[in-house]
Amino acid sequence: MMTDAEAGAGSRRDPARRRALLEAADRVIQREGPGTSMAAIAAEAGISKPILYRHFGDKSGLYQALAERHTRKLIEGIRAEFSQDVPIRSRTRSTIDTYLATISANPHLYRFLMHRASAEDAATRSAMSTMIRGVSRELAEVMIAEGELTDRTRAYVWGHAIVGMVQTAGDWWLDHDGEVPRAAVVDGLADLILGGLPAAASGIPVAPPGPEDSYGPA
Repeated sequence: MMTDAEAGAGSRRDPARRRALLEAADRVIQREGPGTSMAAIAAEAGISKPILYRHFGDKSGLYQALAERHTRKLIEGIRAEFSQDVPIRSRTRSTIDTYLATISANPHLYRFLMHRASAEDAATRSAMSTMIRGVSRELAEVMIAEGELTDRTRAYVWGHAIVGMVQTAGDWWLDHDGEVPRAAVVDGLADLILGGLPAAASGIPVAPPGPEDSYGPA
């Protein structure tokens, strides 16, 4: 019989075993939610918690492996929408819709990665932040390449702002899933993004609010 150390070392060299353990983690998180314990994941996989950690080096390694596994799929889907040869509105809507559809298909897993794992583990938080910045840069380059924006600094500001806005709106929508149609969120975000791009491209400053724009009683 192998020792615990041998079992852990062996699995790190076995991609199929590693994949099976990540699939076990997926099942438990999807079933029990983002607060699921490492012990529950180990039990699902039929091993002890110390051995689970050895498979990935430590808990941080497990978090990062799960993040890489799922953010890769998400980014591939977003990139596919970016590259479509269709009008900008259709592309914007389909990209936002792909993101929302992905996170709503696995809301427990999304919250586990974006909130719990990122809060508990600095390395995972850094990896997720790097992924988000990468998507923002890609979006900025698309806007520059297609002539939506010619000022590179402005394009990068907008790229990061758009990604952050969609992510935050997606978090809010998950909390109201079933109450707010996904199409309404997609259309609202697309209108906001596409309405802002012409002003951003022109560099026209937004006028400060006048007295008629004030809210509430004087």
